Amino acid sequence: MFHHVKKLMYTVRVDSPDPRFGNMLLEQFGGANGELAAAMQYYVQGLNADDPARKDMLIDIGVEELSHLEIIGTLAKMHLKPLKDDFKQAQADPLAAVAGGGGVGLFNSQGNPWTADYLKVTGELDVDLRSNIAAEARAKIVYERLINFCDDRGTKDALQFLMTREITHMMAFTAALESLGKDRFTIGKLPPSKDVVNKYFNDSTGEGELGKDARGPWNQGNQWEFEESPAFAALKNGA
Repeated sequence: MFHHVKKLMYTVRVDSPDPRFGNMLLEQFGGANGELAAAMQYYVQGLNADDPARKDMLIDIGVEELSHLEIIGTLAKMHLKPLKDDFKQAQADPLAAVAGGGGVGLFNSQGNPWTADYLKVTGELDVDLRSNIAAEARAKIVYERLINFCDDRGTKDALQFLMTREITHMMAFTAALESLGKDRFTIGKLPPSKDVVNKYFNDSTGEGELGKDARGPWNQGNQWEFEESPAFAALKNGA
C-alpha cells in the first residue's frame, strides 16, 4: 500500500534555471544509474526476498528512492522550465522542449528511453546486495559530477543531500550483506573448481614502461598460483 505525501523529502530551490544543466539532471531521473532504476531494482528485489528482515530493508530503501526521484524530477523541471516558451533556450534540449513541454520524461540525458534492462535482479540475496552496493557507488559519482558542473547554490544543496543518501544506502547494504555470515566468495550453492580457482593468468604482457607486469595482493601471496602467459605456453606445447 502506498500513500503519497505532498511534501518533498528535501526542499528544492533553484535560483538560476539552466536548461542545459536540466538536461544533465535527466540522467538521474531516467538513466541507468538514476533514481527510478534504483527504486525499481530494490523494490523488486524486496518482493523476491524470502528473508523478512532484509526484505523490509530493500523495500524501505526502494520507496525512499522514489522520494529521491521526486526531488530530482522537481529539480530538473525547474531547470528545464525556460524551454516552455523560449526558442533559443529550447534548442538546448529539443526533446524535452517539444516532446515533454519543458518537463521531465522517462529518458536519460541523451534522450534514450528508460528500460528495465537497467535493473540487476537475480533472486539471490547476497548477489543482489553486491549489485546494490555497486549501484549506489555509481550514483554517488554521478551526483558528484553534477555538483561539480553546477553553480546554483540551491541545486547544489539538494544534490549534496541526494549524494549523501547514496553513501547511507551503501552502508546499509554492506551491513546487510556482512550480516548474512557468508564467506565473501561463496556465491550460490555450487563450489568452484579447486584446480583453477586460485590461479592468476598473466594475460597482458610486454616490455618497457608500458609493458611491465604489476604484482599485488590480487595475484601474489599464499593463495595465488601465478601463471605466466598461459596463451604462449599453450602455443609452445602445441595446443
